[in-house]
Amino acid sequence: MTNAPNAPTTGGKVRLIEPLRIADARARLRHVFVRDQVLVCSIGVHKHEMNSPQRVRVNLDMAVLEGDKPLDDDLENVVCYEKVTAGVRAVAGRGHVNLVETLAERIAAGCLDDGRVRSVLVRVEKLDVFDDVDSVGVEIERFAPDL
Repeated sequence: MTNAPNAPTTGGKVRLIEPLRIADARARLRHVFVRDQVLVCSIGVHKHEMNSPQRVRVNLDMAVLEGDKPLDDDLENVVCYEKVTAGVRAVAGRGHVNLVETLAERIAAGCLDDGRVRSVLVRVEKLDVFDDVDSVGVEIERFAPDL
């Protein structure tokens, strides 16, 4: 969130979202994304966080290499966002992590397990940390190992 002069506001806050330029026909890249997946997980370094699960929001943007064969309207020919979101749930459910950075790295690694994913941008936000802040967190970008 940011305060911007002369911009439309709701409650004094403006949400500015710039579109990402990931899809690229020349490079045969498709943009596959997950928006605002909210999960409850055990995360945090403070004693009160160790025993109180917290809500986190996950956003993903993946650059996915299009295959050589036609889509044929077949789920096997694309990166399935149902599998991606299930993978995020599995990572978040594995047990306590101290840092949002660690959670983001694990999520990124899971996305990159699919060889078609060339890069992934992962944003993890803790939603209930401060009364006067919508969220705090981290955003990372990771590339396939062969890049």
